[in-house]
Amino acid sequence: MMKSNLAVFFITCFFCCVFVTSDSVYTLPFPFPRDQVEILLELKNEFPSFNCDLTWKLDYFGRMDTRANISSWTKDSNSFSGVSFDSETGVVKELSLGRQCLTSLKANSSLFRFQHLSVSVVGTGSENLTHLDLSSCNITEFPMFIKDLQRLWWLDISNNRIKGKVSELLWTLPSMLHVNLSRNSFDSLEGTSKIILNSSISELDLSSNAFKGSFPIIPPYVNIMAASNNYFTGGIPLIFCKRYRLSLLDLANNNFSGSIPRCLTNVSLGLEALKLSNNSLTGRLPDIEDRLVLLDVGHNQISGKLPRSLVNCTTLKFLNVEGNHINDTFPFWLKALTRLEIIVLRSNRFHGPISSPEISLSFTALRIIDISRNSFNGSLPQDYFANWSAPLVNTPQGYRWPEYTGDEHSKYETPLWSYPSIHLRIKGRSIELGKIPDTYTSIDFSGNSFEGQIPESIGDLKSLIVLDLSNNSFTGRIPSSLAKLKQLESLDLSQNRISGNIPQELRELTFLGYVNMSHNRLTGQIPQSTQIGGQPKSSFEGNINLCGLPLQESCLKGNGVPSTPQTQEQELPKQEHALNWKAAAIGYGPGVLFGLGIGQAFAQYKPVLFYKLFRL
Repeated sequence: MMKSNLAVFFITCFFCCVFVTSDSVYTLPFPFPRDQVEILLELKNEFPSFNCDLTWKLDYFGRMDTRANISSWTKDSNSFSGVSFDSETGVVKELSLGRQCLTSLKANSSLFRFQHLSVSVVGTGSENLTHLDLSSCNITEFPMFIKDLQRLWWLDISNNRIKGKVSELLWTLPSMLHVNLSRNSFDSLEGTSKIILNSSISELDLSSNAFKGSFPIIPPYVNIMAASNNYFTGGIPLIFCKRYRLSLLDLANNNFSGSIPRCLTNVSLGLEALKLSNNSLTGRLPDIEDRLVLLDVGHNQISGKLPRSLVNCTTLKFLNVEGNHINDTFPFWLKALTRLEIIVLRSNRFHGPISSPEISLSFTALRIIDISRNSFNGSLPQDYFANWSAPLVNTPQGYRWPEYTGDEHSKYETPLWSYPSIHLRIKGRSIELGKIPDTYTSIDFSGNSFEGQIPESIGDLKSLIVLDLSNNSFTGRIPSSLAKLKQLESLDLSQNRISGNIPQELRELTFLGYVNMSHNRLTGQIPQSTQIGGQPKSSFEGNINLCGLPLQESCLKGNGVPSTPQTQEQELPKQEHALNWKAAAIGYGPGVLFGLGIGQAFAQYKPVLFYKLFRL
């Protein structure tokens, strides 16, 4: 991503961020230059509220986040929070006023009286402004004042309420490179094709707006193009192929139709991330050449087979073709891709076995695989998972802050804005992961026709977090090796034909938050632990003879000895005998009362007959 040694200046409106850097900036010892203090106090008065003035607040990751406490600024202050002064001249050189409640910034703002900030918005020094961040400001109009910012090359006005056309003055700024217009209500681009084609912009984000119709003309040097979550229609334009380089193309969640242009996957274009999910694209996937890192064409109407040319994409890390009509066998050849981390083949027409005696299946970097809702079949050998990837097999070493697939600092060498997202079934629900933690691991084989025993080698995957083998025809017993999966949080074995007892060792899985073993042929006692006992009853229903929490059936006989299916059958006649005595006792009391009542009636109303009957 582009970096600069030039001055950096951030301004936001609702949460105003001003951050300017320069060389040789220090905090001066008291006293500070009087004229600089006066300007600071005038700037302080431009803030209508200090409610956003949060000092020592925990940030998103729980780390301490120091922010300027401008309410503490006074003429007698011996320090000015968020302000740095030049070590020699004493002038203000750096302002760091993160997230202050500045609702508007006017042309006569005291901010622009700092002549040595290296930057300004209007007036003296404006030619030095390089970065402008107006995101999340609740503004409703395009910031026309940027026309004077000739050195501005980074602009972010995302997450506002701006409607209508994108002003053509954007294309005329000579230094502009990075533009983020996402999460507004823009519906078109203003300017003639000549003006737009003369723009120097290389990174353009139009995502989450109200653009509709055919895709517009864009600057010729754009190599990172994001336009997801709009209403574009028609075919994918060939203009993307007519450029020197295109690193990222994100057109997901639109209404594009037709086939994917063959030219998009030419190695000469240099495409690294292609995101076309949730459109109406048809036809086959084109042959794909080297350099591609991310391919997401999920939820379209693509048919045919997976192109075998994918095996040449030695840099491929993310492959998602879910929700299409691809009719193919399991792609064993993908194991040759040593960087492939995520495979999603869900909801297609894949078929056949996923194991072969001739092929030892091993993935070097795989950590997520979802082949659910297909027609795969056959059994899995007991050593099926023995040679799987290090991210699944190796035990995590300690705790660290998660990084996300697509982060600038992650090992996922894709352009920024290219976070891959996938839908996964986790804890019984379908969840979209918009950002995938690099420590997340999952195996989903559900909704197929697998049979035979669950491989004992599943216990080798010590880093596995989610395992879903539901809705198959697995038989045999639950492997006790599952107890080795200490990181496991979600386990779904429901809707199979698994028999026998549930391994008691599973109670040692302390992270297990979701368990579903319903509708199998399981017997015996459910392992008792906080995690398992806290599951709903439905997680174990539909089995032959399970007992123990969360079910209401007790595993203890009257003498306190755990019962078994055999002893329960032997006790059945005794239970029936006891039931007969209970019935007799229940009938005894009412019978006596009824007899006494009849006798009393006879005695009072028919004494002669009463005496004759009982010989009195």
